[in-house]
Amino acid sequence: MKVYHSIDEFQTVKDAVVTTGTFDGVHVGHRKIISRLNEIADKIGGESVLLTFHPHPRMVLFPDDHDLELITTMDEKIQLLKEAGVQNLIIHPFTREFSRIKSIDFIRDIIVEKLGTSVLVIGYDHHFGRNREGSFEHLKESGPLYGFQVEEISVHDVDDVAVSSTKIRKALQEGDVLTASRYLSHSYQLSGTVIHGDKLGRELGYPTANIQIEDRNKVIPANGVYACYVILNEEKFKGMLNIGTRPTVKGQVRRIEVNIFDFEQELYDKRLVVELKDRIRDERKFENVEQLKQRLAIDKNLALRIL
Repeated sequence: MKVYHSIDEFQTVKDAVVTTGTFDGVHVGHRKIISRLNEIADKIGGESVLLTFHPHPRMVLFPDDHDLELITTMDEKIQLLKEAGVQNLIIHPFTREFSRIKSIDFIRDIIVEKLGTSVLVIGYDHHFGRNREGSFEHLKESGPLYGFQVEEISVHDVDDVAVSSTKIRKALQEGDVLTASRYLSHSYQLSGTVIHGDKLGRELGYPTANIQIEDRNKVIPANGVYACYVILNEEKFKGMLNIGTRPTVKGQVRRIEVNIFDFEQELYDKRLVVELKDRIRDERKFENVEQLKQRLAIDKNLALRIL
């Protein structure tokens, strides 16, 4: 997959089959669009082109709205789109100026001139341009004028999947990583750098790596203990992840820390990817540290059974 970091960098391809959107999560609904994109490109001997934006448009248009959480970081999105078979990915900087482009100018200057679109594939109820004034009907009218075809993924096709980024975020916020992963068609991931903690895990017999998440807007699942896989330098290990404040030891700050089973390597400053497989339990306060240790032993057995 070729990656371009602006529309101006893009080198036009023969018979470009184009789609555009944020594609947060690259979930099964998105994959229907991408699958159709690739199918058409293969049929006409062209190449698939996906135009997305960074930062997320809502962050630019509503900078005071701090509630937006993203399912995927840009690095994760790139990898998932590559795995989905996208041939050309354009990540265009989203600005207020860009948001003010009129829909007719967006069609003429970007869809036609910059991208050289032969076929445009969009999801149902897709809007674009200033104040979201552009619509499928607008594109259908412009297609014959500018020499491109338009195909809309029907509401039935997407509803059939019954998934949206909003549903996935809600599932994660409730700790339901099984549902989120089913909607995503892959395990939900957290990635970040290992930083120094207070080393309490070692005293409990379950040393943990404290992970500093790379993107502050990334959705962090509900507090609790999760069975997980940990990926380090493309090698995968079993483990259990704790998200929370650790109330038994009077913790105050929410942390993300993982205990990797049968592992003794030094991890500080290393980048880890954690795949969440299932939630074992809520975070809870135990009467003493001994009770916590006993429960951690149970958690580990449950995690191993899940994994």
